[in-house]
Amino acid sequence: MQLEDMHPSLGKVIENIEKVMVGKRDVSVLSLVALLTNSHVLLEDVPGVGKTMMVRTLAKSVGIDFKRIQFTPDLLPSDVTGVSIYNPKTLQFEFRPGPIMGNVVLADEINRTSPKTQSALLEGMEEGSVTVEGEAVSLNKPFFVMATQNPVDFEGTYPLPEAQLDRFLFKLRMGYPSFNDEMEVLSKAQANKPIEEVEPVMLKEELLHLQQEIHQVYVDDSIKEYIVDMVNRTRKHPSVYLGASPRGAIALMKAAQAYAFLFNRDYVIPDDIQYLAPFALAHRIILKSEARFEGKSSEMLVKELIQKCPVPVQRTLNKI
Repeated sequence: MQLEDMHPSLGKVIENIEKVMVGKRDVSVLSLVALLTNSHVLLEDVPGVGKTMMVRTLAKSVGIDFKRIQFTPDLLPSDVTGVSIYNPKTLQFEFRPGPIMGNVVLADEINRTSPKTQSALLEGMEEGSVTVEGEAVSLNKPFFVMATQNPVDFEGTYPLPEAQLDRFLFKLRMGYPSFNDEMEVLSKAQANKPIEEVEPVMLKEELLHLQQEIHQVYVDDSIKEYIVDMVNRTRKHPSVYLGASPRGAIALMKAAQAYAFLFNRDYVIPDDIQYLAPFALAHRIILKSEARFEGKSSEMLVKELIQKCPVPVQRTLNKI
C-alpha cells in the first residue's frame, strides 16, 4: 500500500492520518474505503490502542462535522436521535437534534449499552434518516458511523445483535503496535498532541463528489459471480449456523469498487475481493457452537473459502 499508487486526494488523507496513527495504514485505508461507500465501520479491540483517535483524525482530515456518543448502560435511544423539548417562550415544542446528526459519528464503546439503545442507530445507518416522534428526519451527508467496542467477553459488555452487525461494512481490529511503532508514538506524544496539528486536506464537497465517482468503477460479471460464490459457500459450510446475507455480497462489491478507485483503477480485480472479504464477511457469519469449541473463527473460515473459490480467469475480465 504505497502512497504514490493512490488517488492523489485520497493519498493525502492517508498521509494526514499517519501523522497521528503510527503503523496503522491498513486500518486507515479500510476506514477511508468505508467512508467513500457511505458505509460504516466497527472497530473492536482492547482499550488504549487508538480506536477513538483514528475516528477523530479521519474526521479532521476530510474537514467534516464530528460528533461523539459515549455509550453507557443508562443511555436512552432519544439521547442518540434527539428529542422535542417544550419552549415556554414560544409555547411550542422544539426539536433538539442528537449527536447522530453529525457527519462522522463516533459511537464509542457501543457494546456497553443496552440492545434497545444500540438499535437506535439501525435506521440511520441503513436509511440515512431517523424517525423522531413519528416524523422522518434526514441525516447530514456524508453520514459515517465508526463504532468502537471492547471484546465482548469483557465484563459489562453486551454482544451486538446480528441485525446491527450486518449494517457495518467492515469489522476491524487495531492491534498493538510493534516495538518501533510504539517508540515513535512515545516520541510524538512527548512534545505535543499530534491530533492538534492535523489540518483538513479535503473539502466536504470533494468527498461527496468522490463518493459518486466510485459508482463508475467497472465490476465484471465474473467478479460478481466470484463474490456470490464466496458468499454462498459461507451459507453451506458445515461449521456455519448463519451465513453472510445478500447485504454482505453488496457490501463486498461496493467496498471493492472504492478500494480499486483509491488505488487509481477504474475496474475491480480478484485481488481486491480476496483482500477485503475477511473484513467484510467475517462479522456477518455465525459459527456453530461445536466449531467455536474447536477453536475456529469466522475470519479463519473466510480465508479458507478464499483458497477454495475458483478465481476468475483473465480472459473473462474484458475490462482488464
